[in-house]
Formats: sequence, C-alpha cells, structure tokens
Amino acid sequence: MKITDIKKSFDRFSLHIENLETTTGKIHGIIGPNGCGKTTIMKIMAGLIKPDSGDVDYENLSSREFTMVFRKPYLLHDTVIHNLIYPLKIRRINPDNELVEHYLEIAGLQDYRNQYALGLSGGEQQKLSLIRALIFLPKLIFMDEGFSNMDIEGVAFFEDYILNMQKTKPMTWVIISHQLSNIKRLCDYVYFMHDGKIEAHGEPAEILQDPENVNLKRYLHYM
Repeated sequence: MKITDIKKSFDRFSLHIENLETTTGKIHGIIGPNGCGKTTIMKIMAGLIKPDSGDVDYENLSSREFTMVFRKPYLLHDTVIHNLIYPLKIRRINPDNELVEHYLEIAGLQDYRNQYALGLSGGEQQKLSLIRALIFLPKLIFMDEGFSNMDIEGVAFFEDYILNMQKTKPMTWVIISHQLSNIKRLCDYVYFMHDGKIEAHGEPAEILQDPENVNLKRYLHYM
C-alpha cells in the first residue's frame, strides 16, 4: 500500500506524511518519541481514522485482507476459542480444528479455550490478540506495541514465529514499537517520525547504527 500527502490535525498537533510505501511481504517499523504521530498514521493506514486530506492507496487490497493488533487488546466478551475463531466466522471460513489447535498451542492457551477471554492475564490477552490476527492469514497486519505485557520468553517466541512464517507465508507488516530490539530483529525497513513528520527512513542497520538526522540521534540516545 502507499500513502501520499496525508494531513491530519488534532487541536495543537498536526500530522503531515508526504510519502510512506510498504513492500509486499516485508516487515516495516515505525519508531519515534511519544506524541510524534505513530499511532495516528497507523490508524489512518488501517482505515480507522479519516485524514483531512491526502490519499491512501491499498492497491486492490480489501479491508477483509488486513487486520490490526492494538497495544491494549480488544477482546469480545466471550471465550478464548470464540475470540480466536471470530475472524474466520465473519469471513465465512470454516474453522479447521487442526489449525485452531495449532494457534492455541503456540500461545500456550490450550487449557484456557473455554475460559472467559477477559479473565486472562495481560500477557495472555496479548497472545490471544496476536494469534487471532494471524489465524486467517491476512495479507497486511498493523501492530501497535503488539508485544506489550508479554514476558521476555513470549516476545522471543513470537519474534521467531513471525520470522519463520515470513519464510513460507510472507505477509506485509507495519509495526510500532518502543523496543528497538523488536525493530532491529524483525524489520526490513524502518521509518522514524518526529513532530508529525517522517524525518528518516531506511534499512535498520542504515538508520539505527549511524544516523545523520539530529532528532533520530537524540531519540536513540535516550532509548
């Protein structure tokens, strides 16, 4: 997908993204200080916020082919299993028992399938939210701090899982994370935002190891 000349204003904050383009099957990271507009531009890309002006070109991608994982998981007032298969049901896809068991297992939720999802711990809810996004094999995934509340082992496991999945069933990802370890390990390309604009972009090694942008240098220094 490609966004061009996007503008959005909220009170004293103004967002202006001249150009941001994703490459199919690659993982893209968006980094920057709090309040720089990362979540706003992601929500515009995901169709959750309408820009004041500009163009979002999904390049024939249907809204049913992408999904978003939030920092605070949005879960249905239902069981773990019904939350997991919900994306399949609304797309009229018959849940495959083997596939369902696979995702429950990788999240460690086999024994919680019939438990009320909102009764899970924060980390377990985050894992459920992530496997729910993956189960229908979307073409595009937006993830805003999708590893939040997970323990170190859980984050490492899902990083490995995503990287292995990308080898056989590549998806296009747009990831926001304050954890540069996630960005360095997962991303093929990174955008740095500051004060509502993209000020630097490139491959992780290119812009994170020896950046030229002053604001990016300052941001990395405080991380």
